[in-house]
Amino acid sequence: MRTPVDARGDGQNPDPPEPRRPPLSRASSYMPRRAIESFENLVALANHQERLRDARKIIWRDRGEPAVELEDLWECLEHAGRGGIRAGTVAFMLRAGLNVILASLRLGRVPKQMRYALIRHAIFGKDSFRFAAMLGSFVALYKFTLNALPVLLPQPSEPPPSLFEESEDESEPVTPNPVKRRVRFSLSAHAQEVWVRKRSHRWHAALAGALAGSLAVMFEKRSRRIAIAQQLFVRGLQGSYNAFTSKSGFHIPHGEALLFCICCTQIVHALFCRPDTLARSYEIWLSNASGASRQAIKMVRDMNSNGTFDVQDIDKILQRSDLIPANRTALLAAKALATGEPPDFGLYPPCNAIHPWVDSCLSVPIPRLMTVFEWAFPIYGALHFLPMMLFKRRAFLSRPTHMLGKAGIGTIRSSAFLAAFVASFQSWVCLKHYIYEVLSSQKTFRLPKSIINFFVSKYSYALGGFLGALSLFIEERRRRGELAMYALPKAMESAWLTARGKGWVFRTGSAGEALLTAVAMGMVMSIYQNDPQHLSGLVRRILYQFIGPN
Repeated sequence: MRTPVDARGDGQNPDPPEPRRPPLSRASSYMPRRAIESFENLVALANHQERLRDARKIIWRDRGEPAVELEDLWECLEHAGRGGIRAGTVAFMLRAGLNVILASLRLGRVPKQMRYALIRHAIFGKDSFRFAAMLGSFVALYKFTLNALPVLLPQPSEPPPSLFEESEDESEPVTPNPVKRRVRFSLSAHAQEVWVRKRSHRWHAALAGALAGSLAVMFEKRSRRIAIAQQLFVRGLQGSYNAFTSKSGFHIPHGEALLFCICCTQIVHALFCRPDTLARSYEIWLSNASGASRQAIKMVRDMNSNGTFDVQDIDKILQRSDLIPANRTALLAAKALATGEPPDFGLYPPCNAIHPWVDSCLSVPIPRLMTVFEWAFPIYGALHFLPMMLFKRRAFLSRPTHMLGKAGIGTIRSSAFLAAFVASFQSWVCLKHYIYEVLSSQKTFRLPKSIINFFVSKYSYALGGFLGALSLFIEERRRRGELAMYALPKAMESAWLTARGKGWVFRTGSAGEALLTAVAMGMVMSIYQNDPQHLSGLVRRILYQFIGPN
């Protein structure tokens, strides 16, 4: 059979024709382009999320951040510089934001042409830059000193044992091929374990904290340095005490309540004997909380200082609209004795001047309790509700009824605590006068004169402060320590100024705030780097956000 010849005449079989592909539809022709665009969008979204996480780290430090290993001084300087800039930036934003909130509350009372200047000063005023310089310099100096000390003073090659590892008892029998069991930690616990394993001593953190604290506090105003130093000092004492009790097993039952009672003893004594040792704003707040008139408080102070009082104070009390006739008669009689020849001021101010609206001392406690409760309720309401709205929004939105009820109960307990304090102290002032009269009139059983005179001495008011502070047990247990930490620096300052006035202690001069801050931050940072669980949760979280593991 002959083979067909193609047109070319070469006698070979032609290639089979290729199958014709169906034409692509218009919709399918766009699929690759759409897929590419979707992929690019995913990449852009991932990059955007990464940038958001990086930006968030500038403001908020995630839990469990590992410690940074530094090998030379240049790395320490670079690490400290980055930390200082971040801390200064965050501090500036925090202080400026707080100033803006406070300034916005005053906008209604400020002329329109001055409002822009008020907001501008709130953001870019000296206070914002001072606060930023203080925290930024502290973090930079602390980080550099803490990480440079191991470089300059290298420790032995074998690191100290980790506190997170299980200790082995040498008395246990040794088994062949023992398998050491390791405990699995969370990321935050692992980060702390890494830090504990670093070659450093406790005094490294103490020295770094003292050096950085004493220099950084100088950026703040002189009027604020003492308040900052006091708060840091009591936090250092709190952490040191907690660390000591944890290691030694020593514990004082209701120690926070006892400390609060001792502090109130000094504060109340200063209020009626040495008001110059208290801050002016705090002294005014205490006087308003007491419910007594300024004239009555002044009469008590004059009697405690020189045994007399100003008759003009009685004249001002006589002009009160709520003065009842019985008390008017008693006060006129006291005025006649004080202006007679010789003048007789008595041993204590008359109770009629302290509560001129009632004649019986027994009618004072309950009305005073209700009055102070109503006065304190909005104050403590703001302290309980605002932090919940700002810092516990998730819990509030998920369980609004529970959170509102908890804040309401806390407000009631806090208001009742302050009301009970004032009412009990008011009752003690009248009671001690009655005790003195009863003991002085005894014929059969006579106590020593010194004990009887104690009830009309200036120290009897201090005892009233101790007894009134027992109302702290009305408060929630977790708040008792915070109230003790609030009262401790004020009591310590008053006691120091009182002792200095008597020549018992030395004068610190202009270096007192820096010295106190150095001691305070030495204690705080030593505990933070080694035993952070002994610091309060608020202090620990703030330090971690600004400083981190190292």
